[in-house]
Amino acid sequence: MAQIAFIGLGNMGLPMAQNLLAAGHQLSVFDLVPAAIEKAVSAGAQAADSAAVAVKDAEFVISMLPAGLHVEDLYLGSDGVLASIQTGTQLVDCSTIAPETARRVSEAAESQGFDMLDAPVSGGVGGAQAGTLTFMVGGSNSGLEHTRPLLEVMGKNIFHAGGSGTGQVAKCCNNMLLGIQMIGTSEAINLGIANGLDPAVLSEIMQQSSGGNWTLNVYNPHPGIMENVPSTNDYQGGFGVDLMLKDLKLAAESALNNNVATPLGSLAKNLYNLHSKSGSGKLDFSSIIQLLKSPGS
Repeated sequence: MAQIAFIGLGNMGLPMAQNLLAAGHQLSVFDLVPAAIEKAVSAGAQAADSAAVAVKDAEFVISMLPAGLHVEDLYLGSDGVLASIQTGTQLVDCSTIAPETARRVSEAAESQGFDMLDAPVSGGVGGAQAGTLTFMVGGSNSGLEHTRPLLEVMGKNIFHAGGSGTGQVAKCCNNMLLGIQMIGTSEAINLGIANGLDPAVLSEIMQQSSGGNWTLNVYNPHPGIMENVPSTNDYQGGFGVDLMLKDLKLAAESALNNNVATPLGSLAKNLYNLHSKSGSGKLDFSSIIQLLKSPGS
């Protein structure tokens, strides 16, 4: 069993850490929120007073943090990971950040003799809890194979996207498409309702027709059509509007840096920004259907 330092015990990180503990791995954990550390400790983890202490004797460092600035500070800070780890430690960042940031941190790690993977995930909190996440991995093949047994505990699909930063590129592309799909699905359902159609019947028709997509199949945005999805729980849980907005901003930034036209991605970003500013930032991203409803409907 591996000795792992797990940094970042939020909605995604905590269940990922719990799955590693359940598989028998030894975890030293750190988070800025004491309650999150307590939950990990109750599952068998060892609490650390700082990230530097957590990573000191680790074979693997796994991080799941909110944004690129947190990742840079964690790994590159004067008392950060690179200043504290032992020779041979494998680094794995599962945060969703800009590809350029991932490459910058990975290059710093490589310059000091460490292998680092960027391995953002898809699958949401439910996937993290069930251990069915999809990992999109950028970095060396040897690093991936070394880390694969741990990733297989936390997920069921593991893809090697390419070199450093490509995992983040794949995540940007995937979530931009997801945001666009959710908006299109919501518009179609709202249009059907306005014309007197039962949204459940319309959803089933579209599922089996050329408009079928993931949001219709497993994450319908209209309340009452599917069980155990956020739309049927007042849009609580799941993948937040603000998180989708963050990912859409990363995609827009990448598009600008690479001179690629993404008009639908930009429109999705603007709509989710409007939805967030309306006070819905903490709701699940499928709640965008509410923003798109006609007045009085």
